[in-house]
Amino acid sequence: MNVKINSHLLSGFAGATLAFILFQTLGFTEQKRNFAPIFPDNYKVVSIPIPNNINFAGEQIPTDLEDVKERFERELLVNTYWHSQTLLMIKRANRWFPVIEPILKENGVPDDFKYLALIESGFLNLTSSAGAKGFWQFLDETGKIYNLEINKEVDERYHVEKATEAACKYLKDAHAKLGSWSLAAGGYNMGNAGIVRQLTRQKSDNYYDLFLNEETSRYVFRILAAKAVLENPKKYGFFIDEDELYKPYKFETVQVSSSISDIGEWAKTNNTTYKHIKLLNPWLRDNSLTVSSGKVYEIKIMKN
Repeated sequence: MNVKINSHLLSGFAGATLAFILFQTLGFTEQKRNFAPIFPDNYKVVSIPIPNNINFAGEQIPTDLEDVKERFERELLVNTYWHSQTLLMIKRANRWFPVIEPILKENGVPDDFKYLALIESGFLNLTSSAGAKGFWQFLDETGKIYNLEINKEVDERYHVEKATEAACKYLKDAHAKLGSWSLAAGGYNMGNAGIVRQLTRQKSDNYYDLFLNEETSRYVFRILAAKAVLENPKKYGFFIDEDELYKPYKFETVQVSSSISDIGEWAKTNNTTYKHIKLLNPWLRDNSLTVSSGKVYEIKIMKN
């Protein structure tokens, strides 16, 4: 009997509580609706017109193909409306494009490949889940094939200039093997062997005609979208004053031909800080540097 009475009491209490919660919620919802901000008449979220003439490294993009147009549009929308990420890309590009562009030119690699480095890393010294590192996201084995020094103390995948040189060699090899810069870019993501397998399987010679995995299918279009936005930021709604862009680092180089036992002490001796040494020379991976006989490293020192 007591149990039944308590159950009814509990049931009644629960019902009353639920009614109170619903009343409060509905009232709050109504209150929110009454005081919700109203978007001004000129507020618009728009679809972005696709440029008629798009090329990558001098190769025309067939946007008359519906799937190609949609793939490009997807990446253009992502870059236009992912505001924080795109703002940071624009700001960082101002620092790093002047470093990368002359190396691409000197090696005969189209300037558009600077956008490949941008989408690979956002110009951050990242490590991928597969272990790829640096702006150009080289795996250990590939980095060594292209003459990057990689050990406990030194990892030149983080050396912007040397990694860019290595990327140029890789891309030129890919272009010679695959026959186009678009395929070379796809091979940078998928691996040249993977691209060759798909070309053979699908009886094609064109990146834009291939049916590929999601990541590689998007890859060149991510480069193209970054190129479109960074070439004309205001067209896509990004207004950044010149003094808001990240400036290239000012530095001088010191040649080092003998081992450094403590980089912090070495920095102090050279009137700089450990932080600045690591910031300018991320390829220094430890607190020491062993220099073998006849070897010379160049270490950047921040200039005011």
